[in-house]
Amino acid sequence: MVVKTIVLTVLGFIFLGLGAVGIALPVLPTTPFVLLAAICFSAGNNRLAGWLRKNRIFGPYIENYRTKQGIELKLKVFSIIFVWFGLSISVFLTQNLWLAIGLFVVGIGVTIHLLHIKTKPKSTHEIKSETATSEQTKEAHPNKKA
Repeated sequence: MVVKTIVLTVLGFIFLGLGAVGIALPVLPTTPFVLLAAICFSAGNNRLAGWLRKNRIFGPYIENYRTKQGIELKLKVFSIIFVWFGLSISVFLTQNLWLAIGLFVVGIGVTIHLLHIKTKPKSTHEIKSETATSEQTKEAHPNKKA
């Protein structure tokens, strides 16, 4: 049992590390590695599984996947822009035709995947915040048209 716990914990950290790298590298997916880490931690170390679910960076990946809530539109747009920006830099730095074609195919696949993920509606808090800001602007500039 102790060996199983150690192996699953080590694997969990490896997958979590790959997921963390995936945040910065567009060709490496984040969510699958974070989910694999969550599975390993759940089977090997409940304390780490709880920590991962409550983590401010990785917790939302698990929660959104588990509840099928989707991702917010601004995150979806940012992700697509970031993917293509990162791929463009990679193509520019390597200047290899076959690698460029491969990265283009990866970019298309990731973009299609992101577009197929459910778009999460704005939270009530965000809507109230936008409404309050809009009303404050109207009060500060009553003659300005929206």
